[in-house]
Amino acid sequence: MKRFVIHVSYLNQPSFQELLSQAEEEFGFDHPMGVLTIPCREDAFVDLLSRLNSL
Repeated sequence: MKRFVIHVSYLNQPSFQELLSQAEEEFGFDHPMGVLTIPCREDAFVDLLSRLNSL
């Protein structure tokens, strides 16, 4: 797994909110280290970040 730091403005984007919803369903948000696991392939996540950067 890889760690990504994202801009807080991405949290308002519908595509990112969908990933957060999937993460909550699959893994929950209760993690002692504050880590959030996103349930998608790394290349798909990087592609999403790239598209959000261009907005």
